Amino acid sequence: MAAENQCNCVQTQEEDLYPRLNEIIGEHKGKPEDLIMVLHKAQNLFGYLPKKVQEMVAEGLNMSINEVYGVITFYNFFSTVPQGKHSVKVCLGTACYVRGSQKVLEKTEKALGIKVGGTTDDRRYSLGVVRCIGACGLAPAMLVDEDVYGRVKTTNAMEIIEKYE
Repeated sequence: MAAENQCNCVQTQEEDLYPRLNEIIGEHKGKPEDLIMVLHKAQNLFGYLPKKVQEMVAEGLNMSINEVYGVITFYNFFSTVPQGKHSVKVCLGTACYVRGSQKVLEKTEKALGIKVGGTTDDRRYSLGVVRCIGACGLAPAMLVDEDVYGRVKTTNAMEIIEKYE
């Protein structure tokens, strides 16, 4: 997506969420023991935990930003980068890898214009890998959100993903 065609919709939408974040923090003001609960609520609200959110949580719970960041980076269910509306994960387990999942992944990265761990500019998709999804008989396999797809090929991976537009 060309930079000149991008809108500021995401930024505007995020700005609209800060009053609700203040309410959440207010419910737990000065209670550092509630940090994980507040971070979960904040991430559910924003889809990730940007620096401004981390700073607001730290201040509201009377903690240092380093303490908040330490918890965020310790637990893998927290994210400091925007996540897409849809999660695309290509299996790189042994059976899938042997049957061509690395090529599916490379084609998907190219088609979406992102690398593993990235999110498309429009925040529609995030791309990741998994080591096994238990669909070895259907290798290579891919997950889109919670849906499993088997016998994925470089020629049909994007057709599958585009169903989620």
